[in-house]
Amino acid sequence: MWSQAEQERVRRLAVAAVVGQGLSVAAAGRVFGVSRQTVSGWVNGFRRQGESALAAGRRGRRAGEQQALPPWMQGQLVQTIRGRNPDQLRLPFSLWTREAVRELIRSRYGIELALTTVGQYLKRWGFTPQKPVQRAFEQNPVAVARWLEREYPAIEARAKREGARILWADEMGLRSDQAAGRSFAPRGRTPVVGKTGRRFGCNVIQAVSNRGELCFRVFEGSFTQAVYRDFLKRLLKQAAGRKLYLIVDGHPVHRGKNVNAWLAERAELIEVHRLPGYSPELNPAELLNNDTKHAALTRRRPRDPDELLDGTRSHLHRRQKQPHVIRSFFHHPDVAYAA
Repeated sequence: MWSQAEQERVRRLAVAAVVGQGLSVAAAGRVFGVSRQTVSGWVNGFRRQGESALAAGRRGRRAGEQQALPPWMQGQLVQTIRGRNPDQLRLPFSLWTREAVRELIRSRYGIELALTTVGQYLKRWGFTPQKPVQRAFEQNPVAVARWLEREYPAIEARAKREGARILWADEMGLRSDQAAGRSFAPRGRTPVVGKTGRRFGCNVIQAVSNRGELCFRVFEGSFTQAVYRDFLKRLLKQAAGRKLYLIVDGHPVHRGKNVNAWLAERAELIEVHRLPGYSPELNPAELLNNDTKHAALTRRRPRDPDELLDGTRSHLHRRQKQPHVIRSFFHHPDVAYAA
């Protein structure tokens, strides 16, 4: 790499060879080891501005050089953004926006940056704007860790020893007025989708296994202990004597006295285990819920209760014949522990 003084000397020699000695631009480029375009630029500059055009100037920044934030500082920021939320750092933001990152840099290092510069740093660090997954404030991280590290592995080991099946169950409601999905439209013109003004719905209870099995019941009315018991009876009938380990959330119906008494009488056939509170992301059945809502409410808008019931049942029957789709739900990072 030439010094500034050496660069100026080469420029003066090359221009003198072309202007004073009649050497061609291409020949001068070969002699001094630069391109003909570079020599041509020097000569044109000399002819326009004289000797001042050949003087050594301040070299510009190379890519990544002399950044406002040195590498060690950038490493600390990346670690902080990955591991903490703004409110944990007492910043007046709930999400990591450009404004939040700029405030973090200002408060921690006393450096003021433009939002565009903050955005460039975020892009360089591999961060992209994403819709966050919501987690309940009430969720207990210790209970979640205990479930993942101790409780579920123990259930899995017992089921393997006993030759039992493990199923994850959940319930959901479908409503005709539920907004679902997006549609392309010209910018500034919100699309209008026709739908019925009537309000109706149905409910679903379903159970899935990591082998691709699916059992379900679609029903109208409230989810009660009687409905739950009926579903459990169906699961036992399909199991044909094979023991079941059923994993559910903390819904009040799952903890009902009548349900617990019914389960106690059949302890050799079925055990129910509850997930940590406020942790729906740990239940693979939640992914089937989302899949069903999309199929029943987005692909076709039901016009009446019968259409909603038929469409929901049809989709779930289709999924029963697609065990590879059910198995794919268990590949999601939050439920991969159950795969």
